[in-house]
Amino acid sequence: MKTVIKKLDEMTAQEWCRLVEERIKVFVVEQDCAYQEVDQDDYHAAHLMLFDDVDQLVGYTRIYRRSDGKVTFGRVLVPMQYRKNHYGRQLVEQTIKATHRLFPGETIQIQAQAYLQKFYESLRFQPVSDVYPEDGIPHLDMVLKGED
Repeated sequence: MKTVIKKLDEMTAQEWCRLVEERIKVFVVEQDCAYQEVDQDDYHAAHLMLFDDVDQLVGYTRIYRRSDGKVTFGRVLVPMQYRKNHYGRQLVEQTIKATHRLFPGETIQIQAQAYLQKFYESLRFQPVSDVYPEDGIPHLDMVLKGED
């Protein structure tokens, strides 16, 4: 596995289009959710890409500081054809490490889709909110526990 992290201005047009294509496939088409998929956070986020041994994109997240000051990551995706390979766990583990490097000493708080609560709990996240709708999909806020 290879992890690559780039800011938007470090990407080629082809790299950015590839990411947007995958994000729209997952978050708009698969989830049947019409919303502003590309947003202002993309301009300042660190975009983490996970590639397999033959340089296929097998995972993506974006890491950034939210407008409320909280450090987060989101748009966590594994393309459909790679979902049975446990890349999601590797992707989130690499994202946590990268987030700690980019924002040392900061607490990581995410907005997780509610159906993934147990997955995130297995990675040391704990819920800090009740479930609420976000673009018609149940979410909850979670914080990584055991941080310094």
